[in-house]
Amino acid sequence: MITERQARQAQQRALEMLSRAGVVLTEKEQHAIEVVDFGLGDLDSTGLEVVTFVNNERYCAKELVLFARQTCPEHRHPPVGADPGKQETLRCRWGTVYLYTEGESSSDVKARVPVDRSPYYTVLHQVQLQPGEHHTFPPNTLHWFQAGDEGAVIASFSSTSRDKGDIFTDPRVRRTPEIVPD
Repeated sequence: MITERQARQAQQRALEMLSRAGVVLTEKEQHAIEVVDFGLGDLDSTGLEVVTFVNNERYCAKELVLFARQTCPEHRHPPVGADPGKQETLRCRWGTVYLYTEGESSSDVKARVPVDRSPYYTVLHQVQLQPGEHHTFPPNTLHWFQAGDEGAVIASFSSTSRDKGDIFTDPRVRRTPEIVPD
């Protein structure tokens, strides 16, 4: 859980990073930046700032902001009925992002996994993205990602997003943020 003040500060930091990346937001979008601490109460280490442009029954477009070394925890987008689950392409706009997914573990992992949460980071096949590079995750594939030392801005293009139904490896993770008064 985070406070309203922490959420406002994170929104402002995200706006500054989006501006550096050349992403222009409307005033309405600026106020709608979602700040997610995944219920762990450690936003600087584990969190994500999200701008959702569109999310309907066919497709979804978002901007994701990660502060320096901030991590989106390991998860997958499971099937829903006849739908195989969300297929997602992440494209780095600014900074460096380290993606981890299923496959042979990389020998030179650049991410810094939080020590107390290391059992919940099980896939270590690394894909490093610089601005202009992208990677696609098939539906129902375990993955997680972390920004480099300066943070990262990432465009996310996918089939329909059902964030509340994502399955996280760490059972303590909650996708829906809880923001409490100061």
